Amino acid sequence: MKLLLATADLDEIRWAATNGLLDGVLTTPAILQAAGVGDDRERVEEICGLSPTPVYVAVHAVSGDDIYRDAREIARLSDQIIVQVPLVEEAFGALHRLHADGVRTAAMLVFNAAQALLAAKAGASTVVTPLDQLDAVGHSGGEIVRDLRRVFDASRTECDIVAVRPATAQQFSESALAGADAVAIAPDVLRSLLLHPLTDRGIDQFLNDVSKHHGGWGQ
Repeated sequence: MKLLLATADLDEIRWAATNGLLDGVLTTPAILQAAGVGDDRERVEEICGLSPTPVYVAVHAVSGDDIYRDAREIARLSDQIIVQVPLVEEAFGALHRLHADGVRTAAMLVFNAAQALLAAKAGASTVVTPLDQLDAVGHSGGEIVRDLRRVFDASRTECDIVAVRPATAQQFSESALAGADAVAIAPDVLRSLLLHPLTDRGIDQFLNDVSKHHGGWGQ
């Protein structure tokens, strides 16, 4: 399973890349706004320059012609870009045209297997499922991801599944077990996954043991 960082913060992206924890970057208009970016185009180009990994960038449109036009402009910024398109009725024609043009697209806001299959049929190479929104209405994000995986496998449909914004280590693990191809996670949540009370306790014991030895292996 691939790990996408849901951020437009360049320092966080560098940190993840340096530590081998970056398989791609996912942005949204809200993420770019939260980063205090003045020029979305410039920031996307900066992100692409940090790591040769996929970068997911969303259109700013919901009508078919505007989606198509936005997506073509975004795709021109870099070969790394996968354009995110909201899954509304007018998007399907745009997805089909973009697929014919060779533009990689990800259908956003996919919440069930039927939507996922239709998006893939229209030409989306990826479907994006927000776990936080599913949990907010009482649905299990892990179960939805599992449904998507099953229907893609059963129909032999080649389309990736990205689970977005797991809030806990359990949700992160459930997404992986359910068959997500990638998980997009916020930097603060990613750092929290590195922590566990038993790890802290074990480190204390480890340091106590090390203190009883003189010098390191190379001394």
